[in-house]
Amino acid sequence: MRGEHAPPAGGWIGRPLRRKEDGRFLRGQARYVDDLKLPGMLHLVVVRSPHPHARVLDIRADAARTAPGVVAVFTGRDLEGKLGQYALAGVEGTRVEQVPHPVLATDRVRYVGEPVAAVVAETRAAAEDAVALVEVDYDPLPPVVDPEASLTGAVRLHEQLPDNVLFRWEGKGGDPDGEFARAERVVRQKFRIPRLAAVPMETRGAVATYDPGSDLLTVWASAQGTHRPREQLSRILRRPEERIRFIVPDVGGAFGSKFGVSPETVLAAWAALELGRPVKWVEDRRENLLASYQGRGIVAEVEVAVRGNRMVALRARLLVDAGAYLYPSTPVPPVNTAMLMTGAYAILHAHVVLLGVATNKVPTGPYRGAGRPEAAYLVERMTELVARELREDPVAFRMRHLVQPDAFPYRNPLGFVYDSGDYPRALERLRELVAYDRWREEQKRARANGRLVGVGVAFYVERAASQLWESAGVVVEPTGRVVVRTGSVPHGQGHETSFAQIAADLLQVHPDDVLVQYGDTNLLGRSIGTFGSRSTTLGGSAIVVAAEKIREKAKRIAAHLLEASPDDLEWQDGRIWVRGVPDRVVSWREVAAAAYQPHRLPPDLEMGLEAVGYFAIPRPVFPYGAYGAVVEVDPETGEVKVLKLVAVDDAGRIVNPLLAEGQISGSVVQALGQAFTEAFEYDDQGQPLASSLAEYGVPRALHAPPLVSEFLETPSPLNPLGAKGLGEAGTIGAPPAIANAVLDALEPFGVRHLDFPFTGERVWRALQSGR
Repeated sequence: MRGEHAPPAGGWIGRPLRRKEDGRFLRGQARYVDDLKLPGMLHLVVVRSPHPHARVLDIRADAARTAPGVVAVFTGRDLEGKLGQYALAGVEGTRVEQVPHPVLATDRVRYVGEPVAAVVAETRAAAEDAVALVEVDYDPLPPVVDPEASLTGAVRLHEQLPDNVLFRWEGKGGDPDGEFARAERVVRQKFRIPRLAAVPMETRGAVATYDPGSDLLTVWASAQGTHRPREQLSRILRRPEERIRFIVPDVGGAFGSKFGVSPETVLAAWAALELGRPVKWVEDRRENLLASYQGRGIVAEVEVAVRGNRMVALRARLLVDAGAYLYPSTPVPPVNTAMLMTGAYAILHAHVVLLGVATNKVPTGPYRGAGRPEAAYLVERMTELVARELREDPVAFRMRHLVQPDAFPYRNPLGFVYDSGDYPRALERLRELVAYDRWREEQKRARANGRLVGVGVAFYVERAASQLWESAGVVVEPTGRVVVRTGSVPHGQGHETSFAQIAADLLQVHPDDVLVQYGDTNLLGRSIGTFGSRSTTLGGSAIVVAAEKIREKAKRIAAHLLEASPDDLEWQDGRIWVRGVPDRVVSWREVAAAAYQPHRLPPDLEMGLEAVGYFAIPRPVFPYGAYGAVVEVDPETGEVKVLKLVAVDDAGRIVNPLLAEGQISGSVVQALGQAFTEAFEYDDQGQPLASSLAEYGVPRALHAPPLVSEFLETPSPLNPLGAKGLGEAGTIGAPPAIANAVLDALEPFGVRHLDFPFTGERVWRALQSGR
């Protein structure tokens, strides 16, 4: 057993260990939803609307029902009265209208790709063939795709909503009206942030089976949690939670897009109950692009009041392109954006109005960053514009406005309380790593030679660890092996490694002797899941709580074996001994074995060595960072080349620096997609302009920039690990840094602002207008 070996000096936390789980992925031994094959399994394929907006007059499915291999065809009428609906609730004071996404459309469809019917057949091929035989009579209605146009109500998507507003939020702090009235200067800008598709490598999917003997419905799904999707299924299926087991196997990426249970998963579960046979649904890439909820999508009007050389107040109107319906998570990202609209700066007065507007598009939801990238982009572009108008150096201007270290905990005017930080240190370190002053000199020489070089910086602060609690269990087997059961469900983060390090550190064993289990409602009584950079802060801290209980019981067992007081024991390197008497010692393995031998236990202790830990915090934690970019724009083509990208992130205590670097690298590449190649767009008639990866521009390996990354550690006081999370950092910090760099390069041409994505054509046209 490896537990007898000494850990490295300082413990296992903070060590850059390679991922334990990579072996099975690299050898092709991972097991995803589509790998599941159950006896008698049927396949479900969805009939989807080709119209963005239409009445459904009739659905004729007789030909499909009699097609070879078809077992059943379901329409919305078949489900009426048998299913519930998604629960919609307000988030952070949001007023939310009750317009949940239907499982199947009935009288009306409201976006291209909306599920209209479902075919269940013996094979996927048979189901796909039968889908083409389902005839749907549509009466097309005028679509609305622009949120500003939708707000007029000229096209009403839901009769009860005359202005098409699905949710609204308003926040006000300080005296913004007074500050704007006293302002010497007001800087304004309108922004359009396009929608993005998450594009996980593994599309969404589910398998459901029903055992009538135990009255148990078991659902496997590619998801980001277990208990929360089960709660949603329980409500919609009107079935007690204890009669549903929800399992998440290996997940091939999610980026927020598998946050809840999809309508198609509900269909598969309901079909399994109705037909008494296992049912599988796995979408193809086209369906994933059309029907999986998208991220971002905001039209923002922002203004900053300036007095002297300071930003004193901010006002913003955020118009969110929310799509046709609401999922429970749809309002979450925009509210994050709204409450972070003063960023890392000591702007004491702010007023933000947020409207989530219905359009004839697929609904939106969390996508990596979930509202924080939008906030950072808007705040940092406005900060840049103000600095430019004042003719100040952008770094010096930011440094003067940052919240100072002695101000923490700091309450921003929109209601968030930042836990800890040293913002000036991060910005100064960025300046050093990016070689800011040298590049400014190089920029002057380049411009003299007709080259367009730009330097941009950005600062961000983000909300992390939402939902504020998580659970874990720790079981020590008689051999001494430690089994950690976590409510956090990974989809690429490396939990099997980092969580093993946490348990190994506390219990003084080797990480190889720790088995991490997850992804099953049977493992724990309750859990939340993995999203919003919460896993280490909350999931890791729940492991700490459980492991501390194990430590206390183990010390009592060891004290009994050594005939000593627990207070007199020392514990290190898998050995427990009496202080000052090193030869009176027991090993971790001996203690573990004794825990399952009643005659070797103190009389008041139960057998076994296991514990459950729940950890909660009073409010979120707030990671932050500074990013810098150096770019060069080709004046003939508009193509942008990233010469250098620097990331300085403070996510509190880092459990595994190697995994942390991977998170930064991956999120930065996704940020480049947003900056240069990605935008999920619709034409004026509501038809999506991308239905495959040949048309949607995800970044590729060649887009990866030269990256310098460094971590600072300002521990959070809100959890025992001091952790804050960084899974989304690159998608938050890199886009505004790149945008500021590109606009800096275009400054000689008088280009004040340009919206993403910075395609060669868009940049070239901006250059021509400047010329």
